Amino acid sequence: MKIMLLKDVAKVGKKFDIKNVSDGFALNSLIPKGLARAASKGAEKWVETEKKRIEEKMKVQGELLSKSMSDIEKLEIEIEGKASEKGHLFASIHKEEIAAKIKELSRFEISAEHIVLEHPIKEAGEHIVILKVGDRKAKIKLTVKAVS
Repeated sequence: MKIMLLKDVAKVGKKFDIKNVSDGFALNSLIPKGLARAASKGAEKWVETEKKRIEEKMKVQGELLSKSMSDIEKLEIEIEGKASEKGHLFASIHKEEIAAKIKELSRFEISAEHIVLEHPIKEAGEHIVILKVGDRKAKIKLTVKAVS
């Protein structure tokens, strides 16, 4: 069955991909969970217009973000996480959490893909997070507080 993915699905594809999957998988899993819908000519046109709309939105956000990098560098983010007595976090801090915190503290909506982490943060303390938009970079101070 030919389907269009509405969200990223592991081992199947990314959002807006058009894939061929088994009828049972599509009808019993993907479509009822809202992860996909049956692909048709109308759906394919909708995908193209939606992709263009999202690309335009990302381009505009990227330009605004690029102009506001100096304001973003002044941010000091604080995230709390449960940790052991030695300061090892039970659950690591990921890009999505950092992006949500930036959005909460400022008017900037940062996509997680703009945040550069070599690995998830697993230790309490101060960390430097790099924000990369186009060719511009900003360093943000992130403090992870251990909570028991």
